[in-house]
Amino acid sequence: MNKYIIKVNGTPYEVEVEEVGGGRPVAAAPKPRASKPGQTAAAKSAQPQAGKAGDVAAPMPGTVLKVKVNLGDEVKKGQVLLILEAMKMENEIVAPADGKVTALTVEAGKSVTAGELMVSIA
Repeated sequence: MNKYIIKVNGTPYEVEVEEVGGGRPVAAAPKPRASKPGQTAAAKSAQPQAGKAGDVAAPMPGTVLKVKVNLGDEVKKGQVLLILEAMKMENEIVAPADGKVTALTVEAGKSVTAGELMVSIA
């Protein structure tokens, strides 16, 4: 497993990357890093809120590669809802809570902007 420090909007993150079957690198969840020794980094949400608690917004601009749920499906917290390609990386977008998919505003191939509503869960 390799460790890298990546800066996003001026905030450094420590990322661990490991190779899985097929030689495709997979990034682990980034951990905010303190910019100076002894300083603690504030935790940031991986997904911005689109309005209400069950809304799932695009965390960054990208293209939806695959939608793994359908309207009306019951989902569990942490379940993968869709795959978003951004900056040549595949990002799993997960359910923020248990519930039922009440709105699905994206489909495979659609481009999204940061903060755009993709899925609602009630």
